[in-house]
Amino acid sequence: MTESSDSVSLDVDSIPLAGKEHIVKTSSGNVSVVVLGDHEKPALITYPDLGLNYVSCFQGLFVCQEAFCLLLRNFCIYHISPLGHELGAGEASPDEPSIMADDLADQIVEILNYFGLGTVMCMGVTAGAYILTLFALPRSQLKYSGRVMGLILVSPLCKAPSWTEWLCNKVMSNLLYICGMCGIVKELLLRRYFSKDVLGSIDVPESDVVRSCRRSLGEKQSCNVIRYIEAINGRPDICDGLRKLKCRSLILVGENSPFHQEALLMTSKLDRRFSALVEVQGCGSLVTEEQPDAMVIPLEYFLMGYGFNKQWHVSVSPRSPLSPTTVISPELFSPESMGLKLKPIKTRMIIQEEEEEEAAEERV
Repeated sequence: MTESSDSVSLDVDSIPLAGKEHIVKTSSGNVSVVVLGDHEKPALITYPDLGLNYVSCFQGLFVCQEAFCLLLRNFCIYHISPLGHELGAGEASPDEPSIMADDLADQIVEILNYFGLGTVMCMGVTAGAYILTLFALPRSQLKYSGRVMGLILVSPLCKAPSWTEWLCNKVMSNLLYICGMCGIVKELLLRRYFSKDVLGSIDVPESDVVRSCRRSLGEKQSCNVIRYIEAINGRPDICDGLRKLKCRSLILVGENSPFHQEALLMTSKLDRRFSALVEVQGCGSLVTEEQPDAMVIPLEYFLMGYGFNKQWHVSVSPRSPLSPTTVISPELFSPESMGLKLKPIKTRMIIQEEEEEEAAEERV
């Protein structure tokens, strides 16, 4: 990598994607953290959804060369895997105590302290997005104060589980306990992650990304997945605290995600001056895998607000064709600019007050 005051040349073929794994001992158990990039750069931590790890949840995004270059240019990546979800994890003992969502948020603090990290950027998907938001919320403990500079949330959760979600999670937990990671559990999880377009049908085969995810699920230990499901199934509602968030938030959600409406609700609860919503058309919850290219432009806009996205040039070999990303003026980062219609992305700000005013005008 060569650097000057004006630009950075980044050879994407020379950077290993695997990273280095660290096992961090926390009060709730050992956690696998895979570190990728220059430790001197600001930290970006990732947290996956139920049944996934950093490979099955974020590989699509990091294989997308423009996103990979954008993130590695600005951050050192810390991929956190939930308890027992890392590659090659053993099965948790039945005697292991159950964990709660608060315990998972506490683990993040211990992980940051282990690596000597101060403030971090956070990126999470669905259940992982909830854990990171819970971690970012102001707490009475000083250890949480000021640790999050920004949230990148993909199909996030903010409410307690609906009866439908609660029952589905209970069914999965019971099946995992009795039958292991059977076909029914895999199908329920895949429908949670992906849109019908990539899941396939009788006439249309499922996509490669779904097949890869199905294989990854088959490698998970049932008891480990149960612990994560139960923690998320017992989560509290955090909507009332969202206005107190002190950091900027970017929410991305697939329009076909079962949590689409919850993402809209979450956006309406956040301070509209510091948050933006991106809806990805024809996509399920797992935008990072199904349509990772759709995340590049919103991420560029979002990072401009922190001064991260400076002009850079990408050097690639003929095996990896990539067009340099257009440099956009930082002044364009604003809720209004995030409201532009960009295919295949539809972006908009959900402002609760405006919706109420429109409803009042209709009644008149």
